[in-house]
Amino acid sequence: MPDQGSGDEPDKRLLRRGLLAVRSRLTADDVREAATALAARALALPELAAARTVAAYVSVGSEPGTLTLLDALRARGVRVLLPALLPDNDLDWGLYTGEGSLARVRHDGRLSLFEPAGDRLGPDAVTEADVVLLPGLAVDGRGMRLGRGGGSYDRVLARLERAGARPALLVLLYGPEVVEHVPEEAHDRPVQAVVTPEGVRRFPPSP
Repeated sequence: MPDQGSGDEPDKRLLRRGLLAVRSRLTADDVREAATALAARALALPELAAARTVAAYVSVGSEPGTLTLLDALRARGVRVLLPALLPDNDLDWGLYTGEGSLARVRHDGRLSLFEPAGDRLGPDAVTEADVVLLPGLAVDGRGMRLGRGGGSYDRVLARLERAGARPALLVLLYGPEVVEHVPEEAHDRPVQAVVTPEGVRRFPPSP
């Protein structure tokens, strides 16, 4: 799920354009094979093995695929929360109960997203999650994540911090998207690990 919106520092915008151009060249087979490998890697993580509630998202287009992982988590009995974009770019949440529980929603002519079709649980529902899977375009060796620039997940991370919630923060990416450096702003927060089709990389806790 892309962060919606625009507007941040030029270095980030330039990096995003390059990464999105690479993703645009992936075939459907590339995306499908990567999704299978990503699910296998992620499901082996102790954080997900112990999780009772996971906040995730439904991938779109050439994003690293998540549906295989979501269905596997449900099969384990995990409560899976999915986001619904609000007009101010904040996120509400609903339950994932299978592909039939998803609705395709277009927001003001922007990219269509798959969102939970059932009851909304409120923006604070994410504070109940043991693991939060964050969408992204890149992560660097410090665990700093590059999102799409809309700020939706910056709000999520701020909400978690205000609530004193400390879920594991994980990002799913393609291997080449683990980069040397991501431009950092004051509000950015590192993730604990990145999962790629090739493996898992963990990052040291921030000081």
